[in-house]
Amino acid sequence: MIEKEIKKEKIRKRYKGIDPNKIKVIPAIPQKNVFDDKAIVRAAVYVRVSTDSLEQTSSFELQKNHYESVIKNYPGFELVNIYSDEGITGTSTEQRSGFMNMINDCLEHKIDIVITKSVSRFARNLLDCIKYVRKLKSQTPPIGIYFETEHIFTLDEKSEMFLAFMATHAQEESHNKSEIMNISIDMRFKSGIYLTPPLLGYDQDENGNLIINEYEADIVRLVFFMYLYGYTCIQIADRLTDLECKTKKGNVTWSPTSILYILQNERYCGAVLARKTWTPNYLDHKSAKNRNNKNQYYTELHHEAIISKEDFNAVQSFIKNAKYKNNRVIPELKCISEGVLAGFVSVHTRWAGFKPEDYILASVDEICITEKDGVYDNINLTAGEFDFTGYEIARTQFFNISGKLSITISDKYISFSMGCIKKFKEIQYIDILISPRRKLLAIRPSEQNIKNSVRWSKFTENCTIAPKQISGRAFLPVIFDLFNWDKDLKYKIQGTYYFKENMSIIIFDIKNAEVLIPKASLIIDSKTQALSSAGNNIIGSPKEWCNDFGIGFYTYAQIKELKNYFAYGKWTSTAKEKTYIDKNMINVTSTEDIKDEINTVIEKIKRNRNNE
Repeated sequence: MIEKEIKKEKIRKRYKGIDPNKIKVIPAIPQKNVFDDKAIVRAAVYVRVSTDSLEQTSSFELQKNHYESVIKNYPGFELVNIYSDEGITGTSTEQRSGFMNMINDCLEHKIDIVITKSVSRFARNLLDCIKYVRKLKSQTPPIGIYFETEHIFTLDEKSEMFLAFMATHAQEESHNKSEIMNISIDMRFKSGIYLTPPLLGYDQDENGNLIINEYEADIVRLVFFMYLYGYTCIQIADRLTDLECKTKKGNVTWSPTSILYILQNERYCGAVLARKTWTPNYLDHKSAKNRNNKNQYYTELHHEAIISKEDFNAVQSFIKNAKYKNNRVIPELKCISEGVLAGFVSVHTRWAGFKPEDYILASVDEICITEKDGVYDNINLTAGEFDFTGYEIARTQFFNISGKLSITISDKYISFSMGCIKKFKEIQYIDILISPRRKLLAIRPSEQNIKNSVRWSKFTENCTIAPKQISGRAFLPVIFDLFNWDKDLKYKIQGTYYFKENMSIIIFDIKNAEVLIPKASLIIDSKTQALSSAGNNIIGSPKEWCNDFGIGFYTYAQIKELKNYFAYGKWTSTAKEKTYIDKNMINVTSTEDIKDEINTVIEKIKRNRNNE
């Protein structure tokens, strides 16, 4: 205690200080006062309006004239430049070339002060506003910004708190305007009042309705017919450039991107899809593809079409399948029409463009046998036979058995277990089939020359056969939608092997799929409850499994799938297939007619060009 008091006394003596007469004060250099009449100040003005309308143009010019007068009223002020941005939002500085030029000149010490109308004119983004104010203030000598409306000068020590408040207010005002605009757009779209930007092939009447421009419509027809005939976007762009066809803006040089834009624009078949893109962040105004983030609005027969709906749909199918090396072939779904696999749809792993309902419609003739669920009645036992009533056949998923028959599916690939490969006696090609109504997946041996066959195995360096991962980027996302699966997860399904009359098939029951959930995420679907662990994944089982270990013995003996494959119909591997024809593809223009149309349109374009 005494030691502590001694230390306190020493501190008191030290802070009494020394004689002030023994200290020499070296005065600081006074900071330059830009508003001092005697100072020579290089001043810059920043002016911005958010749109390029005629009304804003007048405001823009008034601001420039005003600040020219302001600079003249300050003796010693020299106007360096009036930096301006017209028709550009203030929520982001990235697109404001005038603003960035001014900042760069400040950093090169060409400017002493920046004068602008208000905080909202300088920036509607709080972070941008504070960032550049501090950046300029940190220069040597510091550069100040004067906001005329708010009377804020950033070199004043007390300015930053008030400035932050005003910048926040400006940002929130911009946010509110953005929300109001989105609501207004939604109201327009709900009423069928769509935005109609300039579009090649159409003009607009006084009410904004699209009216066909025949000269431009010929160019659009040529683009579609050439693509249907087999030309690439690059070849079409080069041909239009050679023909000196004009874009909507009057240019005569075409790019593959502009061709693809035309080919994918639904307005050419008379329809309108509104809100294809949206803006996630009102501060940077960067648009993103609308993947059900916002409501979309679609109207058919909105205006007169230039291209038939069938030809337009065929082009979309070609585009979607081009990246999977399916060139100029309209994909088809084939359904087995007889035998034990009747109703199963054969899958082509590189075909894209289908929707879940296409698989359901393709299997419309599917044979369904219904039985009573649960334990079957009227079980007749002979003398001395065991009664297995109340016993269950345990699920194979609960046992770690080598040689299991299983398939693992993600939204990008599928792979089969080695047990499946061995069951098919190391056959390298298979046919994958889907039964969308009964929620079953089947595989059967196939050959390389069969159109829908897929290679599922490969030889290793030791000349042994092993499973080969099958890419399914084209069709698997649709399968995930068909079975209501989560695209961020993987699914594992155990299979059952059937063999009869020299034909082998393996059936996978989608209803008994296990979900592989990454341990890092621990996302458990509401349909899964029983959990186990496997490597880096948690295995989620169907909720129904929590109440039993498997299937009743007598139920299993008469299970639906067994009755379908052993008791019903003809067991055959050469079952006939029925092609599903999409009604939207029935009347696609024939190749011969397309060729004639191309020649006719080209000659018409040449005549129009010569008559100009």
